[in-house]
Amino acid sequence: MSGSRLDTLTSWHADWKGLRVAVLGLSVTGFSVADTLAELGADVLVVTESADEEYARLLPVIGARLWTGSLAAVPAELLAFTPDVVVASPGFPPHHPVISWATSGGAALWGDIELAWRVRDKVTRADGNPADWVLITGTNGKTTTTQLTATMLAESGLRAAPCGNIGVPVLDAVRDPAGFDVLVVEVSSHQLWYLGQQRGSDRLSPHASVCLNLADDHLEWHGSRAAYRDAKALVYENTRIACVYNKSDVATREMVEEAEVVEGCRAIGFDLGVPGPSDLGIVDGILVDRAFHDDRHHSALELTTLAELAQRGLSAPHVVANILAAAALARSLGVAPENIRDALQRFRLDPHRIEVVAVAGGVTWVDDSKATNPHAAASSLAAYPGAVWVVGGLLKGVDIADLVAARGNRAKAAVVIGVDRAEIVAAFARHAPSVPIFEVDHAQTEDVMAVAVELAASVARDGDTVLLAPAAASFDQFASYADRGTRFADAVRDRIERGSGDDHHRPTPHAGA
Repeated sequence: MSGSRLDTLTSWHADWKGLRVAVLGLSVTGFSVADTLAELGADVLVVTESADEEYARLLPVIGARLWTGSLAAVPAELLAFTPDVVVASPGFPPHHPVISWATSGGAALWGDIELAWRVRDKVTRADGNPADWVLITGTNGKTTTTQLTATMLAESGLRAAPCGNIGVPVLDAVRDPAGFDVLVVEVSSHQLWYLGQQRGSDRLSPHASVCLNLADDHLEWHGSRAAYRDAKALVYENTRIACVYNKSDVATREMVEEAEVVEGCRAIGFDLGVPGPSDLGIVDGILVDRAFHDDRHHSALELTTLAELAQRGLSAPHVVANILAAAALARSLGVAPENIRDALQRFRLDPHRIEVVAVAGGVTWVDDSKATNPHAAASSLAAYPGAVWVVGGLLKGVDIADLVAARGNRAKAAVVIGVDRAEIVAAFARHAPSVPIFEVDHAQTEDVMAVAVELAASVARDGDTVLLAPAAASFDQFASYADRGTRFADAVRDRIERGSGDDHHRPTPHAGA
């Protein structure tokens, strides 16, 4: 199909009939794509290695076809289909054989974000315009910041939908008949890479955008550190009002400086220091806005205080940074400072995010299973220095040595779990040899956390914290980071209920530790 036809497909009300679209993957995102395209009248073929039984049953009902089988090479059925567009679920990396085929052939390559932007006018606001979009990315803190921003917007009376990589497909939000004023879209580096494949004239143009931070992650997907960074930087492209960046992370500032934005768009910084006239920050324990304020050169607007955040369990430094970023995004949409303060009074972090699961015998047990990479774990360790650190899992090609060198030497002990234990143990031997190391070599999922908790309890004493901050993915031994955190919490509570009193039988640390 010629590019000119695709260039006309920039509205829900355009003529999508007869468009041949191959949808790669049948997760929740893949199904939302297939469902949307079928509703538009496109000819949809879903191609996936395996299919959830419910989704497979629903596809013919909505008018889409399904092919399952090996994708080690481009299947003949896909070649014969000759799609005009390939819409890939974000799990497919750029080097996947089917993606390589699509990029080298005549088909356009989209992700779900691209499709959602094109059909964003299905439901419009009272003024006749579609919802504004706010884009949020970063190595860590995306989901919390997305939820914070949506909560602040809702407190001001705006209809806001947190969606995207947070778990609710953006296409579901676009098609919600109730409609929204603002879509707060969490975007992963995978989704941003696909967004970077855009070729049409109607390119995504968010009201505001932020990259919260940048650290190595998903390098096996992107292929290099530079490619990962470049994907993240795409969040700022074509932003209309505010590019929010982390003053403490020079990479995010450079992304803003390099971005092609709409004329008049402002760069808004945030960090935990005293803010400049276009920043949000902290002065004498008060979170303040000096960006969206008429007298920003001489005064600041109070948003909340560190003391108030501490009362809500929101005072960890990385959480405060997320709050400032969310406040900047909300303020760019006109949310009043008092709405931000009120929203924070009722906000709760999701489970498995620096969640205190128990305090017993003077020991505090903290579940931060969501710390799935070294950057996130570093933030947790900064909040709980000297903790007994439960660490490990699937490292995803990321070197953990820098984290161990920077934070590991302050740990009271380390309990190492997961399939990539050897790399972690070696990093401690090299950078923190005085820290006692205990390995959990149990392969059975149900045993891992019970053993890890017993080992941690054997060294934790009154006043100590045991911190689950794995710095790694969970899929080697658990269904998800949530499953990992739940099993940790269950093992802690089970131990407390049993009133285990055999801590004097202390195991010997790892040899060489």
